[in-house]
Amino acid sequence: MGDLWDGLSQAVWLVVSFDPELWEIAVRSLRVSLTALVIASVIAFPLAALLTVRRFRWRRGTIAVLNALMGLPPVVVGLVVYVLLSRSGPLGVLGLLFTPTAMIIAQVIIIVPLIASIAHQSLRDLWTDYHDLLISMNVTQRQKIMTLLWDARRALLTAALAGFGRAIGEVGAIMIVGGNIDHATRVLTTAIALETGKGEFALALGLGFVLIGLAISVNVAIHWLSRTEREGRW
Repeated sequence: MGDLWDGLSQAVWLVVSFDPELWEIAVRSLRVSLTALVIASVIAFPLAALLTVRRFRWRRGTIAVLNALMGLPPVVVGLVVYVLLSRSGPLGVLGLLFTPTAMIIAQVIIIVPLIASIAHQSLRDLWTDYHDLLISMNVTQRQKIMTLLWDARRALLTAALAGFGRAIGEVGAIMIVGGNIDHATRVLTTAIALETGKGEFALALGLGFVLIGLAISVNVAIHWLSRTEREGRW
């Protein structure tokens, strides 16, 4: 029990003293996850809206596959991305393996189905209210999509936050394609796993505190922006 309290006290000191190694890892983790979130949202939101407003033959099957991919094992995603980006793979010439870019690619693949599925649920409910009005106005499909995305923007933020939580907490795929290289691809989750294995519980706990703090801070910031916008409308 004493070792635990010693580790906690050292972890707090590392955080409040702005330990350079700890904050370098934290900034890299945040940069990778936010970049992946932006890219995934750009893909997932229009896809969710398209599945809402357009009827086509394989629509139900596409939605079912999208929902199933929410449970896609991250290590499998990491393995597939590794094979694609390896020297003998089809994209090996790009030299992206063991770089932050490879980590972003893996995170995007993991969180796109999650964001798209949650966004689709929100957009589908909104579409039932907007369907007759938009059809009567004879607007284009693009205008329908843009209208839904704009009016459901606060609900879409919830989907984005779910994607961010999944991305920043990912370790398996990131470890495979990033390699956990010091000062290059080491992020919070892989660093926590490494330091725990080495017995460096103080640094591992410090990284854990920062990880929790980043997740909470981003959620609070998004909630505050959403609340400010809502109050501004009144």
